[in-house]
Amino acid sequence: MPRWPASRRNLTYAFFPGNQVSREVKSVFAAAFHRWSAVAPLTFTETEDYSNTDIRVGFFGGDHGDGDAFDGVSGTLAHALEPPSGRLHLDEAEKAAVDLESVAVHEIGHLLGLGHSSDESAIMFPSIGPGTRKVELAQDDIDGLLQLYGSNPDFNGTSTPSVQGRDSSAARNLQERRWGVSFLLAVGFILLFE
Repeated sequence: MPRWPASRRNLTYAFFPGNQVSREVKSVFAAAFHRWSAVAPLTFTETEDYSNTDIRVGFFGGDHGDGDAFDGVSGTLAHALEPPSGRLHLDEAEKAAVDLESVAVHEIGHLLGLGHSSDESAIMFPSIGPGTRKVELAQDDIDGLLQLYGSNPDFNGTSTPSVQGRDSSAARNLQERRWGVSFLLAVGFILLFE
């Protein structure tokens, strides 16, 4: 199973400089990374150094150079490459009804080495319906992460703590409006993750 080596448990992430990512979007990603670090002995720190970071996050359209072109509205929302690649790409053409934190939490799971789950309650289930907010790790997600990395010493074993101060403002507000770099999908479609 792909995973970050034991020597790389303090990971950095950066946003593609050309995206001009808002503070709200950055806050949503910080909350999404925290959901995973609450379970496993990993830390995630944002940096401005895109070329020398462990994880590169970017909003792109169409063919963006990784061999997995985005298909525009009503298709693939995002994709992430397993460790140690550390690339998380979101389709900038998507525009209407999917919660950004839900997508970020799912794709970060792939960045950590998790594949898709057949458990519909899991973050790692491969699709999400329009208007759905799914950000709490299910037991299946937790079990997979623990198998790869072991437990964060502060983790109680069965549930993930809420992200204090983040859920109530930026994450929830982004559900109701366009992402800072336009990334949501039209109502009426089942949306697929990669």
